[in-house]
Amino acid sequence: WEFNGSFYQPSAFLMMGIPGLEALHPWISIPFCALYLTALLGNCVILFIIRRTQSLHEPMYYFLSMLAVTDLGLALCTLPTTLGLFWFNVRRIGFDACLAQMYFIHILSFIESSVLLAMAFDRFVAISHPLRHPAILTKSTVLKIGLAIVLRGMVSLLPIPFLLKRLTYCGKTELSHSFCFHPDIMNLACADIKVNVFYGMIILLSTVGMDFIFIVLSYILIIRTVVSLTTKEECLKALNTCVSHICAVLVFFIPMIGLSMIHRFGKNVPPLVNTLVAYTYLLIPPALNPIIYSIKSTHIREALLRALRRKRG
Repeated sequence: WEFNGSFYQPSAFLMMGIPGLEALHPWISIPFCALYLTALLGNCVILFIIRRTQSLHEPMYYFLSMLAVTDLGLALCTLPTTLGLFWFNVRRIGFDACLAQMYFIHILSFIESSVLLAMAFDRFVAISHPLRHPAILTKSTVLKIGLAIVLRGMVSLLPIPFLLKRLTYCGKTELSHSFCFHPDIMNLACADIKVNVFYGMIILLSTVGMDFIFIVLSYILIIRTVVSLTTKEECLKALNTCVSHICAVLVFFIPMIGLSMIHRFGKNVPPLVNTLVAYTYLLIPPALNPIIYSIKSTHIREALLRALRRKRG
């Protein structure tokens, strides 16, 4: 394919499933369906329980609601293309539709990172300044934090689709996944992508990277506060309120960092590894977060059991 310097933009991209296992896609779709179902039902249950239980109307659970809404959005963004490919071998996705899916996937990922930071701040205030916690994190403050998180994600990522639309693309139109991802689309271009690489790196480091650093700093301060507590029981009780959040942070950030490293530096990484890390990053957190919080949060668990007993009665 030679374009003689002329501008070329494909009408559509072709999505890939799991390389080398195309014949097994109908069977592979079974665990994917289970993960999507768990993510959708689990997060809807979390939202229902928090809304119906008056005692859960406090900052920690407001932030958990934001996390559940974000996880629902992430699952719904990739569900149509992933299951469409596995069930019906629908590989084609329009160029503009691909950019739209990519934009929302990245926005929701950035929002999830920011919500996890807000939850870390909530835990820090609750443990280090318990008496001032209600005054610092009022309903209006939580709402403002939520709006700031959404606006930051939307504004910081707004140039990305336009930076991709200005590029000239070569004949190759095959994406590495069953969804659209910025580095994946960018690498199909035969034009200079230095601006895309630089902007993507700056935005990633200034948002998700900074979120992760501040989460770590929050836990350093939390540990300092916990160590100063007088009894072992108080220490364990304080740390126990953070276990769910720590699990959610690890489940989200480990695959995300791995995927970012593979896309930028892992040119010789097998395609199967790239694909599995990408699916882990987008599917495992939405499916596991409701399970983690249902198991570890006594208040969520008790409210869920009460709702089930009421339904049976």
